Amino acid sequence: MSSYEDFKNRFKLLAGKNRHLVVNTLSNIFTMRLIGNKTHGDLAEIGIVEFINQFMYDFKSIHVGKDLFRAKEHEEDIMIMSEISKTKFPVSLKAYGDGLLQLSTDSKQKMFPFLEKQGKEIRDNRKIEAIFNASEFFDFGAINVMPLIYDEKNQRCNIMIFDHKKARDNINKIIFIDKGQRFDFMTGRVVPGKGRSHPIYMFVDPKNEYICEVRYGGASANALQRGLWTHTKNAIDYFDSLTNGWIDYSHNHTLVKLFGLALNSSEEGHKVANEILQKDIDRLKKL
Repeated sequence: MSSYEDFKNRFKLLAGKNRHLVVNTLSNIFTMRLIGNKTHGDLAEIGIVEFINQFMYDFKSIHVGKDLFRAKEHEEDIMIMSEISKTKFPVSLKAYGDGLLQLSTDSKQKMFPFLEKQGKEIRDNRKIEAIFNASEFFDFGAINVMPLIYDEKNQRCNIMIFDHKKARDNINKIIFIDKGQRFDFMTGRVVPGKGRSHPIYMFVDPKNEYICEVRYGGASANALQRGLWTHTKNAIDYFDSLTNGWIDYSHNHTLVKLFGLALNSSEEGHKVANEILQKDIDRLKKL
């Protein structure tokens, strides 16, 4: 078992036995959406790092930092170390709404052009296996992605991990869908459709059910229009929930006020506040 697999199992166990800890942290993280639509994503990185350090005794974590991993051309945001095996592994945190989820940016734009060379409909199992063994698909499952998914309308959240191995084992065909087209899941055919502005390659299982997709990888494509994507609603059978299902959360307006005060107070005040907050965390550990 890899260190990341061990970490996921331990996290799931913690969420089952001490659900209040996960609910509290995720509620605070998604409260940050009150400050800004993108704020919660960045603060989730330092929040989850501290969660690991405070509550997962067999692991330690650090925030890698934007400049560092950009310079190294990695997608990971945090580094986690196992105190038992003394190994470390990077993790990419994603804070997304319940729907489309990017698993890899494919920053070097390799996956889509490679699939174009294979044809518009790939059904042969040996050819599909060869695709996944190709260097262009090395990133499929190579990046440890930990998505924090939120359903803002119903104020609930979930940590859902995409099962790359199960997906790969169940892919029955890979189909090209051009702009102005869509895939008919009833008939298993590509038909005219509206709304798509860029082409994709869709991966489906033997029942013609959606698994994931590779988006357009041309020079004009931005980060949202390329790479490997899936859908938390349409591919639910290919996800494992570390929170053991959906968690209801509520907004913490006191936390928003705390941020406002912290930005206008001195470091001396921050030190006093940190001591108070640590005492409260220690109290939560005993619940």
